[in-house]
Amino acid sequence: MPDTKWLPDLSDFDGPKYLALAHSLREAIRGGGLGRGERLPPVRDLAWRLGITPGTVARAYQIGTQEGLLEAAVGRGTYVAETRPRFGPSQPLMAEPKAFGAPVTTSGGGLLDLRTPQLPDVGQGTAIAATLARLSAEGCGGYLGYPGLRRDGPLRALFADWLADRVLGSISADDIVLTQGGQNGINLALQCCLKGARPQIICEELAYPGFRHAARLNRAEIVPVEIDAQGMRADALDAACRRTGARVVCVTTDAQNPTTVRMPAERRAQIISVARSHDLQIIEDDCYSVQTATEPALRALAPERTWHITSISKSLVAGLRFGAIVCPTGLGEAGRLAAQHSYFGLARPVTDIVQSLLASGEAVRLREGVQKVYARRLEMALNILGCHDLSWQKGLAFIWLRLPQGWRASTYARELETHGVLVRSADEFALIESHTPNAVRIALNGALPESEFATAFETMARLLRNPPGDLPV
Repeated sequence: MPDTKWLPDLSDFDGPKYLALAHSLREAIRGGGLGRGERLPPVRDLAWRLGITPGTVARAYQIGTQEGLLEAAVGRGTYVAETRPRFGPSQPLMAEPKAFGAPVTTSGGGLLDLRTPQLPDVGQGTAIAATLARLSAEGCGGYLGYPGLRRDGPLRALFADWLADRVLGSISADDIVLTQGGQNGINLALQCCLKGARPQIICEELAYPGFRHAARLNRAEIVPVEIDAQGMRADALDAACRRTGARVVCVTTDAQNPTTVRMPAERRAQIISVARSHDLQIIEDDCYSVQTATEPALRALAPERTWHITSISKSLVAGLRFGAIVCPTGLGEAGRLAAQHSYFGLARPVTDIVQSLLASGEAVRLREGVQKVYARRLEMALNILGCHDLSWQKGLAFIWLRLPQGWRASTYARELETHGVLVRSADEFALIESHTPNAVRIALNGALPESEFATAFETMARLLRNPPGDLPV
């Protein structure tokens, strides 16, 4: 099927070009100018004809896909969606390997994937295998029944001890709900907090995409709030509450994703003051945080309204899908009931493995091994890119690179891909109608061999020194 010759007029739209293009797409589809199943022009072709960047077109197409107006077929292009109901998420939460290269390579070549932090192998598989062998020898008689609300009490107590390096206030096993990783924890907390047919959730304008996907699953609308060098702005949060009447805010305090910002104590106090004045429930994402906290978490400062989300996916092992919510004071039982109605509880083999790792001290040893690898990777990254505008934290598995004059984030990411390196442009973290900085997030992939990790960063440095001379406007 040939591409449509559709060419919108964006001159009358006052605002960002990607929003103008998204608006034109809606109008054309709903007005019949673009028919169902019609193939849209390729991103680069339409960008050239409109005199805008390919990243602008790609972002407008992404909005149309999220709204169910468009469908993207791998290798065949983007089409106007057929008329039919749309349910659930419209795109994967995590990027999949491309057909022409795996996300993590060895010396055999291929793409060097720095999009998502991947844990180094410091013996997790060996430790889990030994635990499974011991559990098998002991027998699995307790696996026949459904997990009860109190069966995991000993594990919850151990996990409360595991969180002792966070400043969470007074917590115990009674405050904790075990979840299938951090994303499941966000979804469960939203299910506990959201009310009404079309609730609204306030979120940082640059944020972990999982917040956006969780909102969609819960039929909620995301309201972006400005951030600065200290994190979410309290005055912007207050204004959003007054404008929308939202009753839930999602925020990251210790390791903002993607900017790496750690919110200072004064800003945390301001956020809590606004939350209390508008009776907001706070969902605090702590999944990426560095090992040792220096400031009290919002859960410690406002225990009556904060749902603190954490997991072992970024610090220990991701495949077990183990996380937790530290619920507001007195709401642990309500959270566990919500979990039971949602998924009955975690699978017994998972809880047995994690309990064994925590009780034996093996989990602490493995976490320290992971941190040593990340520390070495950070040192390598700073040695290669240290002359550029970087934000980072010790122990954090990604860095934030603000690009120099001559580069745009989407262009830089595409050019890196042609050189075999994958990173995430700021566009991938931006909410609709949000300001998008000229930056990229770079994961400190612990699974790559050191030589290939260094090669990826040297490639980035070389491109930064040689921006394109014909950057489109």
